[in-house]
Amino acid sequence: MPPEPPPEGTTRATLLIEEFRALPATSDRRREIVAELDDDCGNPEVTAFLTTVVADPGEYDLARIEATTLLRLWPPPDPATRRTAGRALLTALHDPEEDLVRQYAAMALGPYADDPAVHEALTTVADTDDDPLMGAAARAALAERDRRT
Repeated sequence: MPPEPPPEGTTRATLLIEEFRALPATSDRRREIVAELDDDCGNPEVTAFLTTVVADPGEYDLARIEATTLLRLWPPPDPATRRTAGRALLTALHDPEEDLVRQYAAMALGPYADDPAVHEALTTVADTDDDPLMGAAARAALAERDRRT
């Protein structure tokens, strides 16, 4: 028996997000789904979803990394949404358990560094973090911000 078609008006992004949420927390398919949302990054539903994935320290780390990458490549144009996404990336930046997530978050914060809290966090990381990769990522994000202004 063929699968039931999705309800009228359901988008591909909505179906992918629903699939993501139905999977076990450690499923690598979760990372794949986030990557597949690249084409839908202008969709506010996708931006909100990526923001929650990035900010959740209990989320699968590779899914969080994919989400940081998409938020870096496709920062939301709306100032309030951009601020929310930037603050989610800050949450990931301060995650003491996930060094790789922290590094990707630092690299992703360049487009959000016009927010004083983001700028301050990046400056602090660039100047004081014990991890040289974190410092380099923060300096690169600040340089990206400077190129944008």
